[in-house]
Amino acid sequence: QVQLVESGGGLVQAGGSLRLSCAASGRAFNHYYMGWFRQSQGKEREFVAAINWSGGFTTYTDSVEGRFTISRDNAKNTVYLQMNNLKPEDTAVYYCAASSGGSASYLRRLQADYWGQGTQVTVSS
Repeated sequence: QVQLVESGGGLVQAGGSLRLSCAASGRAFNHYYMGWFRQSQGKEREFVAAINWSGGFTTYTDSVEGRFTISRDNAKNTVYLQMNNLKPEDTAVYYCAASSGGSASYLRRLQADYWGQGTQVTVSS
């Protein structure tokens, strides 16, 4: 069992930055691919970024490539999402998730074993 708790959301002006954190409790954090997702009001949840067990592989959805960076610290059981040059269209509830599937493709299909409760990010224009 893995429990995930996101933090770091808030209100920021367009062009600003935020860093989200996702703290995991439970065993074997470094056995999971980790991902970030977001859901805007009235829209479906979408994949944002994923990272492999060691942090040596990352992948992003096109709309955040070059602006967002996913990273992890296995010693702290935490995954991060550094978000720079934020845009109003980035406004959403952001969720982290853990997948034992062994590939980022599961996370891209929103297939995960565990989900956090989400943190709100609001970008004003």
